[in-house]
Amino acid sequence: MKIVVTRALPPATLTPLAAVGEVWVSPHDRPLRPEELREAVRDAAAVVTMLNDRVDEDVLAAAGPRLQVVANTAVGYDNLDVVAIARHGAVATNTPGVLVDATADLTMALLLDVTRRVSEGDRLVRSGQSWSWDIGFMLGTGLQGKQLGIVGMGHIGKAVATRAAAFGMGVVYHARRDHDGDLGRRVDLDDLLATSDVVSLHCPLSADTRHLIDGPALRRMKASAYLVNTARGPIVDESALADAIADGVIAGAALDVYEHEPDVHPGLRSLPNVVLAPHLGSATVETRTRMAELAVTNVVQVLTGAGPITPIEVPSR
Repeated sequence: MKIVVTRALPPATLTPLAAVGEVWVSPHDRPLRPEELREAVRDAAAVVTMLNDRVDEDVLAAAGPRLQVVANTAVGYDNLDVVAIARHGAVATNTPGVLVDATADLTMALLLDVTRRVSEGDRLVRSGQSWSWDIGFMLGTGLQGKQLGIVGMGHIGKAVATRAAAFGMGVVYHARRDHDGDLGRRVDLDDLLATSDVVSLHCPLSADTRHLIDGPALRRMKASAYLVNTARGPIVDESALADAIADGVIAGAALDVYEHEPDVHPGLRSLPNVVLAPHLGSATVETRTRMAELAVTNVVQVLTGAGPITPIEVPSR
């Protein structure tokens, strides 16, 4: 059976695949182009994808009837047409759970960075400009007693709430249902935006959440508030965000994901009160290794008839 891996994974994690099929790993140090992906998956029984591989009807048609599983090496799966994959007779899987702590840690790192102006200060020191300490030098804002608004209270949102509480922040959240009251108070989105000192995004990307944070949403936020996004880039209208920060509508933003990744809106790149990270949410050796291992395990389980460990639920349409 042919097993396609669209981007290099830690070599040791690939070993189990060799026991169940012939493994092809992309030789490119970049995402496969759509035509390359279609060619690579021909007659494949399994495909291990990355978050920038779009698996749609065209890819499924190219793969043909032998395809049994598409294993996404990410927890988000907006790059997969899950309904089409199921209709094709294959199963889609993802890697939930293993990247919760890494992403929550990075969220707090970005939150601290933008509110305490760490990257801005780093750029100042590296520039060689003269500077000296004084009582009003590069003042940021403290977190104690401030409110964090979490949009999307899944596993990562909950982990961020726990960390924020340790920094003395109060937490409110917007979600479809109530969660443990110790984690915070559920409010509607308008209330969260209007009252929070930091808004942190942890919802999945869907038709309902695309551009959830647009110009009107940003204008509902405090002028002193910050936006943090470690979820998916298109949840935020980047053009509106760049305008809002440049015009002083909000105080700044810290982003790990982008609307047209890896491209970033030039207006954001030029703003000193914006922190930009290159999609590092799960980027620890331990987490990325566990993600690869889980994706590979899902493939082995499906191809040996045992069934996937973390199948993606197929939505009804």
